[in-house]
Amino acid sequence: MRGKFVTLEGVDGAGKSTHLDWIARRLQAAGKKVQVTREPGGTPLGEELRKLLLARSMHLETEALLMFAARREHLDKLILPALAAGSWVVSDRFTDATFAYQGGGRGLDLGRIETLEQWVHQGLQPDLTLVFDLSVEEGKRRRVAATSQPDRFEREDLDFFARVRAVYLARAERYPQRIRLIDASRTVEDIRKSLEDTILTLCQ
Repeated sequence: MRGKFVTLEGVDGAGKSTHLDWIARRLQAAGKKVQVTREPGGTPLGEELRKLLLARSMHLETEALLMFAARREHLDKLILPALAAGSWVVSDRFTDATFAYQGGGRGLDLGRIETLEQWVHQGLQPDLTLVFDLSVEEGKRRRVAATSQPDRFEREDLDFFARVRAVYLARAERYPQRIRLIDASRTVEDIRKSLEDTILTLCQ
């Protein structure tokens, strides 16, 4: 039986990484074999590309193409084999992030991203995407508190993150069967209580 693909999304500082391992543990407790991964990254080549993407300034189209290059490798080497073997894959970001960051944040034409998505995904979409939603002001406060060495995305201004957030919200409205909005302004305990039902329902 094919495994299921779960992705976590949201602006930097929304706290998705805080819940990633907890979600994996809840799925394991429900009897699922789970592979945890991230984007960009997830494979040796993907991790090398991640270093470039987070540190080096580059043309916007180069940035988007490298994101999808890392994603194609991720799909081929990790995601698709794991799903085919019956494992569940839980990923910190996937293609919704490209729509939000390169499309919304940086202004790349969304049609170009859709073309790359169709080419690279070959029909695959996550079974569930959790978008951790948070005001851009609170996101900045959390980012500043969390790291003294922000990467080049984390250093962007509030207007950038407002555009990123707007695309996430628009995609949640467009794909309600796949995307669930999570109010990330609540306490960790309250968020996990609301996630519990979603996770258990997905396991049925």
